[in-house]
Amino acid sequence: MKMTTIRDVAKAAGLSVSIVSKAFNNYTDVNEKTRQRIFEIANQMGYTPNLVAKNLSSKKQTTIGLISSGVLNNSEKDNNAFNIFKGVYTAVTTSQFELSIYLIDSQRQKQKSYAQYCRERNIGGALLQGIRVDDPYYMELIDTNIPCVVLDIIPETNNGLVGSVSIDNVKASKEIAMYLIERNHRDIAVMAGRKKTYVNSERIKGVQEACKENEVELQDNEILYADFSEEEAYVIAKEYLKTKRPTAFLCFSDLMAFGVMKAVKEIGLKIPEDISITGFDDLIFSSYTEPQLTTIGQDFFEIGKMASELLQDLMENKLERKHVNIDHRLVERGSVKTIFP
Repeated sequence: MKMTTIRDVAKAAGLSVSIVSKAFNNYTDVNEKTRQRIFEIANQMGYTPNLVAKNLSSKKQTTIGLISSGVLNNSEKDNNAFNIFKGVYTAVTTSQFELSIYLIDSQRQKQKSYAQYCRERNIGGALLQGIRVDDPYYMELIDTNIPCVVLDIIPETNNGLVGSVSIDNVKASKEIAMYLIERNHRDIAVMAGRKKTYVNSERIKGVQEACKENEVELQDNEILYADFSEEEAYVIAKEYLKTKRPTAFLCFSDLMAFGVMKAVKEIGLKIPEDISITGFDDLIFSSYTEPQLTTIGQDFFEIGKMASELLQDLMENKLERKHVNIDHRLVERGSVKTIFP
């Protein structure tokens, strides 16, 4: 009996041998639908050049891949990613799925795409955490037939295999802005994160809505960008306070709030007597600052758990929901004062 060759598969598929070879070797310039068609034809013809192709074409994929970016760059004060991991792990251990964790730096990792990583390891679905929307590998993955769930981003895609989990960032940032405005703060500086990131844009919308509804002016030069970094927020706030004296800093992360607190104290001002400060996340350190930080609390364990459960639904074709909103809470502590007329 004649053994099936790659040339036979290429002929049956109506494609060149080089395209078929690229498909089996996970080159990213092969369309995902074409790749899957090649695998199906190869499987029907009994051609299995390697374990990867055989797995992809014939075996049910039961591994969930948690792909997390920038974990090694996080501050030691930031335990959000770890709590997400715990939530994901908790949900996976009570299911028939297995978990594979892939920690990457999307700025340095250019040799292998997320989709390629998933295919090589027979990963049937991916959870994306800390991924930037301008990352081309992110765009590639949400356009494939690999089910995936994105944390903290609502993807702009018609792909029915893509879901998302987050808090309502517009509502949350509007709530904490209203908290300041209701306490008669009108001169508010916003310590924002990274320009063009989804979370940052959503939180700016919320603050702008609160300001507009209460006729509070928010100028462009009052929105400062510190890349969600404690050190950058410290440097930017210290420079800003040389010429400006807002009554409050509204920060889009607790880490940035810590940096602002340090800057305010170093120039001899008191919190909240001279300047009020709010954060976002409710890190464990936020209850140990002096004064304790008023902030928005997110349940990162629940975000991870719900993301894992949503992905399992997508992998098993239970498509009742595509986006899950997790409740947030305003945590009122001692870093905001009421200004009396």
